[in-house]
Amino acid sequence: MESASQDINLNSPNKGLLADAMTDVPVGNAARGAAPEGLTLAEEEELRAELAKVEEEIGTLRQVLAAKERHCGELKRKLGLTPLDGLKQNLSKSWHDVQVSNAYVKTSEKLGEWNDKVTQSDFYKKTQETLSQAGQKTSAALSNVGSVISRKLGDMRNSATFKSFEDRVGTIKSRVVGSRENSTDGLHSPSGAGDKPPQDNAPF
Repeated sequence: MESASQDINLNSPNKGLLADAMTDVPVGNAARGAAPEGLTLAEEEELRAELAKVEEEIGTLRQVLAAKERHCGELKRKLGLTPLDGLKQNLSKSWHDVQVSNAYVKTSEKLGEWNDKVTQSDFYKKTQETLSQAGQKTSAALSNVGSVISRKLGDMRNSATFKSFEDRVGTIKSRVVGSRENSTDGLHSPSGAGDKPPQDNAPF
């Protein structure tokens, strides 16, 4: 191309070809860029070959794993095991793994040591004694309150007001029972039970 402002002829047999403007594009090792610092070209080639081999092995292992997982799923289905059973088993195994892990064991030991230190400390002992004394005092106070209430109820039963109330209830009861007797006098029962007066089983 001689000029950048030259029009492109779309009908030209050479359209889209810029032969004199194109340069050779490097291929192979040159396209990868310069070798990393400290590596020779041969070392780089060896590492790239090893990388390709490892990536190929990873792909193969993924395929094998997928096939094994399918087979495992088929066996579980035939045995009637549900995904929930698998989840329970996984959780149980995970919890077991946690319990035998070094971190869990060390944490349990540390918590045990702290518990021993706390329960042996003077502050803990004083707090425990204080709470014990408070419990005893509360129990004694409640017992005293119960005794006072019982005594007051006894005094109240012996008071003139309560006796007057009791007499009134008795009077009302006798009127109710008496009116019931009067209303049943005119009725005759076939068994003869109407001839007997009703028994008084009331607590008053």
